[in-house]
Amino acid sequence: MKGSYVTMVKIVDVAKKANVSTATVSRVLTNSSAVKKDTAEKVLAAIEALNYQPNLLARQLRRMETKTILVVVPDITNTFFSKVLRGIEFVANQSGYQVLLGDSLNDSKKESDYLHLLRQRKADGMILLTARLSEKEIEEIALEFPVVLACEYTPGLNVPTVSIDNVQSAKKATDYLVSLGYKRIGFISGPFDVVLGRDRLEGFRQSMIENKLGEKDLLVQEGDFTFESGYAAMGTFLDMQEPPEAIFAANDEMAIGAIKAIHSKGLKVPNDISVVGFDDIAFASIFEPSLTTIAQPSFEMGETAMKLLIKQLNKEEIEKKQYILEDKLIIRETSRKC
Repeated sequence: MKGSYVTMVKIVDVAKKANVSTATVSRVLTNSSAVKKDTAEKVLAAIEALNYQPNLLARQLRRMETKTILVVVPDITNTFFSKVLRGIEFVANQSGYQVLLGDSLNDSKKESDYLHLLRQRKADGMILLTARLSEKEIEEIALEFPVVLACEYTPGLNVPTVSIDNVQSAKKATDYLVSLGYKRIGFISGPFDVVLGRDRLEGFRQSMIENKLGEKDLLVQEGDFTFESGYAAMGTFLDMQEPPEAIFAANDEMAIGAIKAIHSKGLKVPNDISVVGFDDIAFASIFEPSLTTIAQPSFEMGETAMKLLIKQLNKEEIEKKQYILEDKLIIRETSRKC
């Protein structure tokens, strides 16, 4: 009995039908921007007409690709990163990549361990949403693999970076509290050994100095970006003989912790103390009272970081190394005039 045979469509068949080279077909399959729109449309039409099914596994083996990118997050429980990850995954999926997520738990040693996944060829490139690794480690891995830093950053590093201007953003938040008439403003910072902690403290300091509200006696408590640290820091402020009239916290989770601490003492926000946060996490708008905060363009950060990584993966030129996106002050219920 004779069997029936299915003729396998090959890439050369697609190239012939579209009247292009096989290299052009490959570029279309990898979403390269080097192919003109009308040419790409011809190739896609030929693929559909011939029902061509590319052998992805064979291509990955030939090119040593995994079609996977590694994203390292400092703390997966921090809800700020959810929108950033959505932006990354949106672009990754469009470009045929899957995302492998690593949670470093704010531990530089764990961050360093994730580099082994790259060296073992388990991912094609990496987006770091944390910058606790040493400059040397990041630069060394960036010589071997495509790497992008987003959200956090290392000043002067020769690696593509996507962030906001954290100094100016923190200054904007503090200036806003000053404009409401507050003079005794407390700041709950992030860790001093993390660039975001230092930069947001610097923005607070600059505002207080420019507004002639002192430099030596700044009211600062160090937190670690968690709800619990915001609660504890606010407790310390409230134990002072003269507590702050307003609070600026370096992220929303600490701001919400501070509000809980204020309420625990029978005080009200903003009637007794105004509070401003940073990040505009989803919970900020539904928390009661809703939180005044600095909104980061988190989804756009993820999109931009992934686009930069894909450019590197496709060996395309990157125009500049540092991409500074715009933040926005969102005024809600936790702040009012003094």
